[in-house]
Amino acid sequence: MRISGVNIPDEKRTDIALTYIYGIGRSNVADVLARAQVAATTRVKNLTEDEQKRLLDALSTLRLEGDLRAEEMLNIKRLKDIGSYRGSRHIHGLPTKGQRTRSNARTRRGKRMTIGAMKKEVLAKLEASQKQKEVTAAKASKK
Repeated sequence: MRISGVNIPDEKRTDIALTYIYGIGRSNVADVLARAQVAATTRVKNLTEDEQKRLLDALSTLRLEGDLRAEEMLNIKRLKDIGSYRGSRHIHGLPTKGQRTRSNARTRRGKRMTIGAMKKEVLAKLEASQKQKEVTAAKASKK
């Protein structure tokens, strides 16, 4: 079965398989299944044509996949453009919602780089590579 350009696995339960779609999580899959009147334990391969149609109708009311991703990117772009604090955190690749960065935040900040006593040449190369990364990130965000 294919929904919003995503192949749903046939062997999984319907409630688990729907979470493969961007915008549907474990918390709101129960609402979608209730609206479609489909049992959560039914395997995707065992859904009847009528159940599939009801499921698609229930999902048509939600923003999914490309539309949702585009909306999120526009929201982040707006934060960057107005110069908000959260926007500046997005620009610098740091956590935006108040998390500490001294010891954690590895997912946002990237691989740990130990900086101690460096020679001037090595430090200059390091700063140049960081500026290059920022430039490429800025170009990617403009597209």
